[in-house]
Parts: sequence; structure tokens; C-alpha cells
Amino acid sequence: MNLHLVIITGLSGAGKSQAIRAMEDLDYFCIDNLPPSMLHQFVLLWQQTALDDRRQRVAVCIDIRSGIFFNTFLSSLDQLAQVGITYEILFLDASEEALIRRFKEVRRPHPLSTQGRLQEGIRLERQRLKELQQVATRVIDTSNLSVHQLKARVRDFYSQPNQGEEFLVNVVSFGFKYDLPEDADLVFDVRFLPNPHWDPELRPLTGKDSKVFSYVMNSEPASRFFTMLEELLAFLIPLYIKEGKYQLVIAIGCTGGRHRSVACAIRLADFLQTLQARVHLEHRDVDALELEERRE
Repeated sequence: MNLHLVIITGLSGAGKSQAIRAMEDLDYFCIDNLPPSMLHQFVLLWQQTALDDRRQRVAVCIDIRSGIFFNTFLSSLDQLAQVGITYEILFLDASEEALIRRFKEVRRPHPLSTQGRLQEGIRLERQRLKELQQVATRVIDTSNLSVHQLKARVRDFYSQPNQGEEFLVNVVSFGFKYDLPEDADLVFDVRFLPNPHWDPELRPLTGKDSKVFSYVMNSEPASRFFTMLEELLAFLIPLYIKEGKYQLVIAIGCTGGRHRSVACAIRLADFLQTLQARVHLEHRDVDALELEERRE
């Protein structure tokens, strides 16, 4: 596989940092703020050492932060062309109004502003980048884009086949007596369902056992709950993906995390497979009670 090199550049405040993070999420090896004079040597070294195909995708961010070294940018691109190295330039632009607003929000000075004159710095940078923008492969105007929309745009340009299907859903069963999972995005309390704990035959078992699973799922509340839950997630997950979210943690809890939550997590994981999501199932507290009894 040939090297796929993407050079990210553009105006300060236009979203280059967000763009390179999006590239990292797409499995590109990324370097931020690489001096232009080092570009040629870096690419040659990378071609000699990167052996697996995945590491043949590289993104580097080069911009005005390089100071006087930025003046060598165009000549560095010529060096790549002379040795047959192809590349793409992703240029991020934004209106002066949007850039001023963003710099004021983060309260940081513009790299080229003198005596704190933000507008002067923006105009000077735009002038210095004019020739580079003209040779760019792609230009994204981020003036009216949110962070999530920018990441989605980058993903549309540079994702590999099937990467759009790599949305990961972590389904975690847990017990409320052992606290909530700290990283949960959505939490569902299933303590309203019939509790196998009160059946002497089912108490030693877990939600993984077919008898417990059937006991929980054959109830009318469980049937109605999953009808609504599946409809909700079928609605939410495509919207999460559209907004640039790459994974989701769904926590399902009952009292001890052994019976009802485990059975519900198993059923939910099976359903999520139909939504073209990659699913990871975890039963956090299924053995917690046994461990407590052993300690005693």
C-alpha cells in the first residue's frame, strides 16, 4: 500500500486541531506543528520504517506557528514532488468574523497579532497563506460548522471503506448497590422488572442462564420496555454517528447486577447487532455477590 499523506494547514482558529484529531480517530498517524523544513526527511524516514499497511496513512499539520520556518513550506512541497511523493493538502478557512469570535472565546492571542491587534493578525496570516490555499486539494470553510460537523466532514473525505460501520456500543450490566459506571452515556434502571432473586431455584443462577433470562423477558413490563428502548436507540444511534460520536456506553442496572440487568444487557446487545454497530458486552457485577461471600 502506498503512503497516503495528508497535509493539514489553514488559518489559525479555523479548526486544524479538531481536524487532526478526527484523522487520529481514522487511524492516521498524526503530527501537529511539524516544521516544513522537516517534512521531506520525515516522509522518507517514515517510508523506510512503517511496515504495516495501516501505518501508511499519515497526516501532518503545518501552519504559521512554525514562525520563520513557515517560509519554506512551498519549497518543501516541491521536494516531495521531485522524489515522486504524492500528497493532499487540506486547507481550513473561516471568515474574519468567525475567527475573531473564536479567539475572543478562548482568550488567546493570534500568532501574528502585534500589540494585541487580532484583526491585523488575521489579515496578515490570510495574505501569507493565499498562495498555499490556491494549491490546496480540499478547502473547508468552517465559519458555520460545529466541531462535530467539521469532524464529520473530515471523516467523509478520509475514512476507509467500512470505517463508517465501526461505531462501538459498550453495553454494561451493573448493580446499583455497587454504584453507577462512571463512563456511562445512557443509564437504564430495570429494577421494575420481576426479580429472580426471590425465587429459590433461580437465585443461585445469573441472567446468563436461560431460566433466568426467560423469567425476566417473558413478563409484560419487559416486553413493553424493550419495544420502546429499541425504538429509541434505533432513532438515537444514527444521530450520534452523524454528530461525530464514535462510541456509546449504555449501562443497564438492577439491584445487584446479577439477574435482571444481565438478562436485559444480553437482549439489548443482540438487538444492537442489527443496527450495524460493533457491540461489546460486559457484566460488571455479575460475580460481585460471590466475591463478597468468599471474603466473609
